[in-house]
Amino acid sequence: MDSVSQFVLGASVAALALGHRARPWRAVLWGGAVATLPDLDVLLDHGSAVANMLNHRADSHSLLWLTLAAPLLALGIASLEQQRHVYGRWLLAVWLALVTHPLLDAMTIYGTKLALPFSDHGFAVGSLFVIDPLYTLPLVFGLAGYVLRGAVAGARWNRAGFLLSCAYAGWSVVAQGIATGVAERALAAQGLRPQALIVTAAPLQTLLWRVLAVDGEAAYEGFWSFCDGDRPLQLQRIDRGAIWLPEVLAIPAAAALDRFVGGCTKVERHGDKLRLVDLRMGQEPHYVFGFDVARLGGDGAVVPNGVDRKDGARIDAGKGMAWLWPRMWGADIPSPR
Repeated sequence: MDSVSQFVLGASVAALALGHRARPWRAVLWGGAVATLPDLDVLLDHGSAVANMLNHRADSHSLLWLTLAAPLLALGIASLEQQRHVYGRWLLAVWLALVTHPLLDAMTIYGTKLALPFSDHGFAVGSLFVIDPLYTLPLVFGLAGYVLRGAVAGARWNRAGFLLSCAYAGWSVVAQGIATGVAERALAAQGLRPQALIVTAAPLQTLLWRVLAVDGEAAYEGFWSFCDGDRPLQLQRIDRGAIWLPEVLAIPAAAALDRFVGGCTKVERHGDKLRLVDLRMGQEPHYVFGFDVARLGGDGAVVPNGVDRKDGARIDAGKGMAWLWPRMWGADIPSPR
């Protein structure tokens, strides 16, 4: 999730753990600061754009490593606050601020390696978009009440904000299940049995859902809203660049990326460049993560690049919002190109 959401979630759970044992604003600042630590992994360079993507939300998001780091970090904070006599409460606050960060990240579609070092599987529920005000705002209002009204009187505000945000996250999973059922029936009606199916929340909300199905040489994209009524899900075919895909996926970096995203990739040609695209994040033809991993030689052969380069694209914000708002309420309009 975005940094604001991570900060306020960490602050909220730290305040819940500390109660009246720390000044509200200090509990909020410590909890929020601790909750942002796992994302410092973005400062590390692993040698290539693909490696940087694969190693984000990895060791720094491992539940085991964060749990092992919590006692020492809590001891340092408790000492600075001159509250070692309530070290247990600070330990709980720090641990909750740390582990809720990757757990929230896992609700998005990126892929969070919670189980390292035992497994490098990227957990990706996909029921929440990376920015969702309806998840974040209850936490903000709860913390505002906690700071302004004091630790005792404001505790109810913080608790209510936290519970509302949790309820919204739970609703997102239920909504995703409903949208997935709609997608599965639509695919079956068209005789499609995809090797991968992903249903994710469209930006900023949980009324409109993006459907992505990967089936051999093609992928299919569609959007379904709870406000669509009986209108059937419409799927657009996306060419995966099958003429180049096998040779591109023979490149180790490309193969690693394809495994990480569960086969949800395509190859785009831009001049003599061949770009491997992660189809999970974005929408056709705008995808956040694309990597120039190869080029076409003079004889048409696929030639791996020495170092892959990130070359993604984002949809124009104005056009995107102009489409998103009416589409989420059921308007039958095509997605922007």
